[in-house]
Amino acid sequence: MATDIKDTAHAVDAAAVLRLLSTRPRLLALGEPTHGEDTLLDLRNDLFRQLAEQEGYRTIAIESDCLAGLLVDDYVTSGTGTLDEVMEHGFSHGWGTSAANRELVRWMRAHNEGRPASEHLRFAGFDGPLEIAAAASPRQALTALHAYLAARLDADLFPCTADTLDRLLGPDDRWTDPAAMMDPARSVGQSAEARELRLLADDLTALLDAQRPHLRAASSPEEWDRARLHGRTAVGLLRYHHWMADASPGRLSRLVGLRDQMMAHNLFAVVARGPVFVHTHNSHLQREKSSVRMGGQLLEWWSAGALVSGRLGKEYAFVATALGTIRHQGVDTPPPDTLEGLLYALPEDRCVIDAPRLAAVLGDERPAPRESPWFGYAPFDPAHLADSDGIVFVKDMAQR
Repeated sequence: MATDIKDTAHAVDAAAVLRLLSTRPRLLALGEPTHGEDTLLDLRNDLFRQLAEQEGYRTIAIESDCLAGLLVDDYVTSGTGTLDEVMEHGFSHGWGTSAANRELVRWMRAHNEGRPASEHLRFAGFDGPLEIAAAASPRQALTALHAYLAARLDADLFPCTADTLDRLLGPDDRWTDPAAMMDPARSVGQSAEARELRLLADDLTALLDAQRPHLRAASSPEEWDRARLHGRTAVGLLRYHHWMADASPGRLSRLVGLRDQMMAHNLFAVVARGPVFVHTHNSHLQREKSSVRMGGQLLEWWSAGALVSGRLGKEYAFVATALGTIRHQGVDTPPPDTLEGLLYALPEDRCVIDAPRLAAVLGDERPAPRESPWFGYAPFDPAHLADSDGIVFVKDMAQR
């Protein structure tokens, strides 16, 4: 059995990952089981460099605010702003403090310097403007969409003025109150103003679609793409706020599902430009239904990966990352009867595993699920082995 398992493992590089797949995917997804480990982000960076330089991938998408990410994309493509400014304002969830993320942005800018736009590497945040404890005001997305349309269309086509949007939006801190995440009564998402804004956002995005031939002719491809981003973000945020104000038992499951739906829509948009490498938590990329316990409640939802896979089919590939130890977080050597334990016995410090082949080798001898002693780490579910295209296994996390 040990020899058979070893035969499924290969050295980690982009070519080894792609050799696992029957076709080159338009969207290649690499998951991680925990956040905040620069060892994993360094590995992500190495794979993206290889994919960009050897395989023609031009965009990397990460779990960060899609609107803030426009600042990063502007910097890496045209040098707008400074690296310090971009790291401070272009990332959400605190990702801008990561040394590995800073190196990614620095390298992308250096790669693009002096190259034609057709050869530029692009950056995309594909998460909604949704921090862990709050959702953003829809102001930025709505007003940007309105301004784009107002610059190109007659005023009599509009459902409202910019002043009307400003009045209905009110102060932004009404929308961003962290208490609303756990207390629906603190949310403004079902107020009369929010209901009217949802209708107006729908009308504005419908106008964007109805005037597509004219708008595309009157815009650069970049302006058109950003208008669509602002439109779907405005609609998505207002929908998210609406359900933040809901008091039904399914409220939290609906919210995590809506977040991944916004992620999926953003991935559909970036993949239309060409091959994309996406990196985020395994739970946002797997094909199976995702689940998490929050406050004692089991939440289940379909991930962005499941939604994208349903449309792209074999043009979507998912490679999970599994870990042996994170000793600085109390995650020690895995038990030998777990999947991580079987892989930990391999001599390599890191390797790529042919997941379907490993599932066939194991047959009915399915490994035991690993228990996590730390809430920030989610072990790989061995029941998902056959439905993953591959696994990158990293034996030990080094603390920095």
